[in-house]
Amino acid sequence: MMKHPRSGLQVMDVPPGGRFATTSPRDIKTLLGSCVAACLYDADARVAGLNHFLLAAPRYARTMAFTETEAGRYGINAMELLINDMVKLGAHRARIKAKVFGGASVLGLAKKDVKFLAVSEVNQRFIRDYLATEKIPIVSEDLGGDRGRVIHFMSDTYKVFRRYIQKTETESIEESERRYWARAIEEPEAEIGEAILF
Repeated sequence: MMKHPRSGLQVMDVPPGGRFATTSPRDIKTLLGSCVAACLYDADARVAGLNHFLLAAPRYARTMAFTETEAGRYGINAMELLINDMVKLGAHRARIKAKVFGGASVLGLAKKDVKFLAVSEVNQRFIRDYLATEKIPIVSEDLGGDRGRVIHFMSDTYKVFRRYIQKTETESIEESERRYWARAIEEPEAEIGEAILF
């Protein structure tokens, strides 16, 4: 079992589609499968935040511009909402840095054509493209694979503790993300190996 990263620190659970920004010390936690979490921070202003989102499409053409799609605009909105929350708390957009996680292949929505990207690939590509476009540097990342992740983002030190979920424990993640994914279109923490610090 992984020891809790910071004993006594208030834990803020961020659900699919959620976000949280703060100037106070918090353990911002989320559970990821195909979804992506962006851990953003402005160290000078001591502001940090995390969001949890999934682009609402099973696949995209590899040549498609994300900004030209509804789901791409949804992803941009998810990022802008978090950044705006942070700016209201004193962050400066030009100083924000990112650590990104998730995008595993757990939804079972596999690509059927090499010309297209599967849902997990879509989320990975979106977050990298968005941050590059906005000139927000990615300090570290852990994207892809076939296992879910539990993320603990320490809002005062900007450290992220990641642990993988056992494959046998991904069913609940799949079900939760399928519901979230379906809603977006329409309008257990077993650990393996050692915790990794980012």
